[in-house]
Amino acid sequence: MTRPRADPLLVLAAAARDTERVALGTAVLLPALRHPLLLAQQLATLDRLSEGRLIAGMGGGFPNAATRAQFEAVGVGFARRTSRMEESIDAMRQLWSGRQVSYRGEHFAFEDVRIAPAPHRPGGPPVWLAGGGGAALRRVSRIADGWLPYPPAATTYAQEREVIRAAGEQGATPRGVTPALYATLCLDEDPGRARHRMRASIERYYGAPLEFVAAVQALFAGTARQAAAWLAEYVAAGARHLVIRLATDDHDAGLEEFADRVLPLLRGESDR
Repeated sequence: MTRPRADPLLVLAAAARDTERVALGTAVLLPALRHPLLLAQQLATLDRLSEGRLIAGMGGGFPNAATRAQFEAVGVGFARRTSRMEESIDAMRQLWSGRQVSYRGEHFAFEDVRIAPAPHRPGGPPVWLAGGGGAALRRVSRIADGWLPYPPAATTYAQEREVIRAAGEQGATPRGVTPALYATLCLDEDPGRARHRMRASIERYYGAPLEFVAAVQALFAGTARQAAAWLAEYVAAGARHLVIRLATDDHDAGLEEFADRVLPLLRGESDR
C-alpha cells in the first residue's frame, strides 16, 4: 500500500506458469504484515507451481512514515516488526517440514496444523533477508539462506559481507548464505539523459529526491559498458546473484537492452 504495485504472490503465480528456468522471488515481502499460516501455504504453493524456483525475499520494513502507516492500517505494531518477522520465518519453516506442527511464540500460536501442498523443495523455499548494519547482518548470518541488500557502494558491500561471514563462523550452526545484490539501473548512451530519466523514475516512485534515495540504495545511470563495470565491482566484492530493477517506462525493451548489452560484458562474452 505504500507504493503502486501489484500483489507479489499473484504476479509470481503468473510468472511461474510462463517461465521455466528463471528464479522467482520477492524483493522484498514484509512477513510481519501476514499471518505465517497463510503465508507459509501461499509460498509453499508457489514453490510447487515453479518446481522449486522460488526465493522468499523478506524484510522488516523500512522505517518511514508510509511503511508505519501500512502497519497501522492492518493493526500490526510497527515497533515489534522485526521480532514478528523472525518468529514468522521460524513458524513457516516448521510448517514447510510437511509435519503436523504446534507453535507457541510471542506473536503467533497454533495447534496441530499441517499445510498442503508441501513445498517442492524439502524444507521450503530459501529465505533471503534484506538489510545492512550490525544487527541486521547478524540476523542474516543467524537465520537467512541469502542476503539481498542494496548498498550504494561496492566497498560497503564487501565490508558487510565480511561481517556476515565472520558472524557465521562464530555461530553454533553456521549457515551457507547466498550473497546477492538488489540494484537499479537506467541505461542510455547519453549519461546525462540516463541521469535525468533515473531522477524522474525514482522521484515518481518514492516521492523523495533522487539524492536521498541514492544515499541508501544502489542506483546507476549511464551507458551499458559503464553499468557492467559498476556491477562488476559488486561481483568482485562477493555478490553472486544480481537482482536488477530497471528505471524505465518500457520494461520489455529495457530487459532486451540489459540482456543484449550488459550481460555479455558481465560474462566476458563481448568487447562491445
